[in-house]
Amino acid sequence: MEKLDGKSMDIVAENIAKLKSLFPDIFSEGKIDFEALKATLGEYVDESQERYSFNWSGKAKSRRIAQTPSTGTLRPAKEESKDWDSTKNLYIEGDNLEVLKLLQKSYHKRVKMIYIDPPYNTGKDFVYKDNFKDNIKNYLELTKQVDSEGNRVSTNSDTSGRYHSNWLNMIYPRLKLARNLLKDDGVIFISIDDNEVANLRKVCDEVFGEENFVAEIVWEKRFTRSNNAKKFATLTERILLYRKTSLVEELKEPRNDKANSTYSNPDNDPRGVWTSVSYVNPATKDQRPNLYYPLYNPHTKKEVLHPTNAWKYSKEIYEKHMKEDRLYWGKNGENTYPRLKKFLNEMDGGMVPVDLWLHKTTGTTDQASKDLQTLMGKKIFDFPKPIGLILRMMKIGTKIKDDDIILDFFSGSATTAHAVMQLNAEDGGNRRYIMVQLPEPTDPKSEAYKAGYKTIAEIGKERIRRAGENISKSSELDIGFKVFKLDSSNIKTWDPDYENLEESLLDAVENIKPDRTEEDLLYEILLKYGLDLAQPIEELVLTGKKVFIISSGALVVCLDEQITLDTVEEIAKLTEKYETEETMRVVFRDNGFKNAEVKTNAIQILKQYGIEDVKSV
Repeated sequence: MEKLDGKSMDIVAENIAKLKSLFPDIFSEGKIDFEALKATLGEYVDESQERYSFNWSGKAKSRRIAQTPSTGTLRPAKEESKDWDSTKNLYIEGDNLEVLKLLQKSYHKRVKMIYIDPPYNTGKDFVYKDNFKDNIKNYLELTKQVDSEGNRVSTNSDTSGRYHSNWLNMIYPRLKLARNLLKDDGVIFISIDDNEVANLRKVCDEVFGEENFVAEIVWEKRFTRSNNAKKFATLTERILLYRKTSLVEELKEPRNDKANSTYSNPDNDPRGVWTSVSYVNPATKDQRPNLYYPLYNPHTKKEVLHPTNAWKYSKEIYEKHMKEDRLYWGKNGENTYPRLKKFLNEMDGGMVPVDLWLHKTTGTTDQASKDLQTLMGKKIFDFPKPIGLILRMMKIGTKIKDDDIILDFFSGSATTAHAVMQLNAEDGGNRRYIMVQLPEPTDPKSEAYKAGYKTIAEIGKERIRRAGENISKSSELDIGFKVFKLDSSNIKTWDPDYENLEESLLDAVENIKPDRTEEDLLYEILLKYGLDLAQPIEELVLTGKKVFIISSGALVVCLDEQITLDTVEEIAKLTEKYETEETMRVVFRDNGFKNAEVKTNAIQILKQYGIEDVKSV
């Protein structure tokens, strides 16, 4: 019986498989022949010594870190969750680098929108260096807030000789992993300030492609001048917007009252209020001779020609506009040239977004702080983003009825989760969120710490609980969330202690860590199979043994002990109860069978029912 691999998705292996499907002729004895690859790519290969590129100290290592599979897992924490059995939202506590790796199979190309507000590298941000050899161990040390030598983990000081490099080495692998999770028509918004905006733009050009840059939005985060500044008072921040692929051909945001106020109906058109646009083409008649022809004013009956410019539309379309009475010449035909009517009831596609977001439509950091203080009862978090800012992003980047997933892997006070619930309440949407937050410690002197919030993650979870209750009491709105926590794998690695070999051999037989539960192991299996962590799981008892049914029978997991052939037979008969598009897969605990004979015969029984995929953990 084959054992499940304990690692997350091997990104390098996936990339090689894709390359092999595109160019099978460049492989020789399982290895890539780079000369053959160059020949295949022809003129697109740049072999010059000097070329445009963006490099920094540690870039190659940070790329390898992104490609190194994680050996960790996500352990469920039901006691910290809300509406565990029904919610589709996830709150994951842990190092986002490892979490992003663990999400690669389950959420590959499933996320519609990502928003992140990463550390701005001001010299005061809480950051730590990733460990190429064992990042899970590194993370577990981090949660104790000391390194392996007992030194306190702190900040990326601006006195560091590699100040910018350290920040780039943090953000680069996370963005590479995040891109894999985006749908092909997905987008990512990233908040940043002047410290790293230039570097972030270059990194994003590399990760997402220059052609997928959409906008650099200027957000008015405050509108009052600070006289404490020695040079310039900063009133704005930047938000970089990139798309995943060219499938995102256009982006629109909903119309607002100000935009609608420009519509009127001076001629009492039965089609309702309208606005108008010029019919004159910016191009000259010499540049567009096919669009230069005489028009006729229906009021004066006179021929009209523009002395220098062409019209915006062909003569055939002009005649259609005339027939549909879409040309406005003024109340009495006094306009020299016509204007084309645009009716409000035809503007279903929304408005083209602009790259200047004023505080009146998005809120400010000051107001966000006051709102959060009101919600939580006291000031426990500095500089949260306003809900209105993220609402505006989601109105551009997501759709109402598509069950879109929004990911925020620097979730902080969980403004993004709050905004998702708020928008769903407003428009009846089915959006769901995945929040990821490092259990960054609060300052022992802070109000947050005194109020019982020992980490930023604890603040985020409590904010979601309170915000959800404030937003809606409706059973239809999902205001719950499942909490998962990053940890080392539930399965022991084979690392024999030769001083005590007998105990090591016993450990090898009992390969599940003693402090782990069935559900811990179950969710690790879901991650390895690439299944959604938020899906409902059915529990059955067959011959006295607990059996988990996932994805309506696509996967059956039995982690009980002393399994007999009677239990195996009942599991096999589930194929008659559950009709799935995929062949049923079954997972057992490796040492869960009553004896070796049962384990061997189990495979044969399941095969008789058409179940070929049988694994153990």
